[in-house]
Amino acid sequence: MTFQRIVVGLLILVIAGLAGAFYIDWKLATQLRTVKAFVEGYVFADAVAACEKAPSSTPFKWNGGTRTAVIGLNSVKLDKYTVSASYTLVADNVYCDYDPIKKKADIGSNFLDRD
Repeated sequence: MTFQRIVVGLLILVIAGLAGAFYIDWKLATQLRTVKAFVEGYVFADAVAACEKAPSSTPFKWNGGTRTAVIGLNSVKLDKYTVSASYTLVADNVYCDYDPIKKKADIGSNFLDRD
């Protein structure tokens, strides 16, 4: 009888622990989405301006484009200590990667090949 009570008590603790972990994960994911949306909104105007001014043989026209899309804020961990961020926009099949740290736009570039 004592063994059964111990097993039931441990089972209840495991279920409560899992429920707590899922709740914390849900709260953190919600906060992360909120922060990402805020950062994307903050960077958007700078990204559009930099992409339209970037020198390229194929001009980037966000305001005059017929098909525009925001791919969003991405990051790649290049090594143990370096994370590189990119905000990508597409206007009429012309891709533009904007680096919010360096405030530099590259049109038609591959994000992984940038400096």
